[in-house]
Amino acid sequence: MNLSNLRPPKGQKHKKQRIGQGMGSGRGKYSGRGAKGAKSISGYSKMRGFEGGQMPLHRRLPKRGFTNIFHKEYTIINVGALEKLDGDTFTPESLKASGVIKKLNAGLKVLGNGELTRKITVQAHVYSKSALEKIQKAGGSVEVLKAAGGAAADTKPAATDEGKK
Repeated sequence: MNLSNLRPPKGQKHKKQRIGQGMGSGRGKYSGRGAKGAKSISGYSKMRGFEGGQMPLHRRLPKRGFTNIFHKEYTIINVGALEKLDGDTFTPESLKASGVIKKLNAGLKVLGNGELTRKITVQAHVYSKSALEKIQKAGGSVEVLKAAGGAAADTKPAATDEGKK
């Protein structure tokens, strides 16, 4: 016995089925694809979301609303969170370094949730009205930073229901 005598067991190896080779191939005249229709020809691919002629789900579902492509997603922090942090000067870079915020999206926005009892200095891109009032009432100061693109950031507070009447 040597390596040249080794053979696979009977029935383990099969000859590859050659498709589309006529009547003698074992697959018949149409190679298992049927006579006519889109699936019978080469190059057929059904479109994404095709459901056999039924109205596809993405066309059945209602389309509502609108997506503003100019919407800015700010990273937010509340005045109450700044109260709990050590130090009296807060910048986006210092907050990121301390791990309070993970990433700066379109900029930093300070919201007025929580109480502020000490004097702090905050540098951010946008402030809510209540946050400005609380920081200034405690004797602190605010500085509005420019947006990443170079233009001044939007300093208007977020829209409320009162303004839509």
